[in-house]
Amino acid sequence: MRLEAISWDRLTDALADRLVRTAAEAGGPWLRVAVDGAPAAEGELLAARLAEALRLRGRFVLVVATAGFLRPASLRFEYGRQDAETYYEGWTDTGALWREVFNPLDPGGTGRVLPDLWDPVTDRATRSPAVQLPPGGVLVVQGPLLLGHWFPFDFSVHLRLSPAALARRTPDDARWTLPAFARYEAEVGPAQAADVVVQADKPRHPAWNGAATG
Repeated sequence: MRLEAISWDRLTDALADRLVRTAAEAGGPWLRVAVDGAPAAEGELLAARLAEALRLRGRFVLVVATAGFLRPASLRFEYGRQDAETYYEGWTDTGALWREVFNPLDPGGTGRVLPDLWDPVTDRATRSPAVQLPPGGVLVVQGPLLLGHWFPFDFSVHLRLSPAALARRTPDDARWTLPAFARYEAEVGPAQAADVVVQADKPRHPAWNGAATG
């Protein structure tokens, strides 16, 4: 894969421009975008940058973090608080994401998306109201391990970290999750599945394959 150095500002603008084109080509009422990456890659920052850039281009944007769709603690920690297999397979409530986030954006859907469902700190439902995405609106879903669930994304960005960078940038109390990301690489191959790959080993000096993918 050929990568080209780029600044975060240029990257954000290039992605936003491409998403505007993708929306026009897709022809549907809403655009569904993934920003995928391990927590150490800080995908929430890129998602926020991208949302702002799209708003400046006249688009309504809703960012949904999978951290707001975790399963209750009793299910996440059923096999202990540091079980990598459960983290990979069962921490995120994928059924709720389908029901509350993706299905409303199906053809003929209501466009009413729930921005979050569960607060992992209080371990209670958030009770947030649904958000109405108008025609032309963009949904940005941000979180880890996104590309292995057949979610109907129109465009996906994967923030890639080399194994060494992932280990270096993952806090000590989260290093138990590293086998889950190794499994993700082996089973899903997110760098091959995503439309755009951003190499984020050096936080201030990203590189991307966008110049090669058009």
